[in-house]
Amino acid sequence: MNKTLWSLALAVLVVAGLASAAGAAYPDKPIQLIVPYSAGGSTDVLARAITQVAPRFFPQPVVVINKAGGGGIPGRVDVVKSRPDGYTLLFGWGSGEDLVVPHQRALPYDIFKDFETVCRISVHSIVLATPTTAPYKTLPELVKWAKANEPVTATVSTKGGSVDITLLLFAKAAGFKLTTVPGSGGADAITKLVGGHVPFGGQHPSEVLPHFKAGRLRGLAVAFDKRDPSVPDIPTFKEFGYDVVTAGSVKGVAVPKGTPKEITAYLEKKFEEIAADAEFQKIMKDLGQPVLYQNAAEYTVWFKAAYDQFGQLNKTLGIETK
Repeated sequence: MNKTLWSLALAVLVVAGLASAAGAAYPDKPIQLIVPYSAGGSTDVLARAITQVAPRFFPQPVVVINKAGGGGIPGRVDVVKSRPDGYTLLFGWGSGEDLVVPHQRALPYDIFKDFETVCRISVHSIVLATPTTAPYKTLPELVKWAKANEPVTATVSTKGGSVDITLLLFAKAAGFKLTTVPGSGGADAITKLVGGHVPFGGQHPSEVLPHFKAGRLRGLAVAFDKRDPSVPDIPTFKEFGYDVVTAGSVKGVAVPKGTPKEITAYLEKKFEEIAADAEFQKIMKDLGQPVLYQNAAEYTVWFKAAYDQFGQLNKTLGIETK
């Protein structure tokens, strides 16, 4: 075989190998969705909604692995350190730990160099919720109470996350001193709130809807430019005169840098198919989470814009960096 034929044959083998990795051979074992928070939070709930319909789209099981604690950072570290083979996915890519925390302190990874974006599944609002037993029933009443009892505390899923920064922005706009109390995730934060350990907290619709319906919690405001269709009866902060609008809670998917492009493209396509699935959309509606899919290219642009927004909010709030 001459040199030209040998080079052609080698090229064919490489292409065939990549095709196999993207299609026939991949996936040949379960795919793990690493949720870096506790079970029961909004990210976990969405991940489990995906696993409900995943068998129709993936030839192998898609399983949720919760790695809570450490402000959502250890779970991300595990993904970064995993083999870039498409079997370990970060679920929740674009949460506060990706958009906010890098502006505040050094992390054991670089969000722009160590992760590869796959897609975005959902974005939903941040809701300020209070126990129904609280003496305040509206946002103006809460502000009046907070000014008379400052400094006050509020529960958030993680320190430095989008919920945390949203509540701090509200307190600054309303003119009272606030200390946020982080939990190990959304579920833990809600437990503190329902138990009456804090006067109010920031949550997501999927996390608080059951408690609204049961009469345990009340929603006072959402941090969207317009009312959230999943909780249409709750006013926006802007309706009360507070310019509190944030990117909300973002639920995207990422893989470790170095994952073959063919595998990333395969995952992107499968999640797009899931996002368009009627059963999945109904599940999401019932959960109070809108489906707002973006492919890798679209989400990369949106991600950077949201990242820059939170960087500016970080300066506005005077949050100390470490």
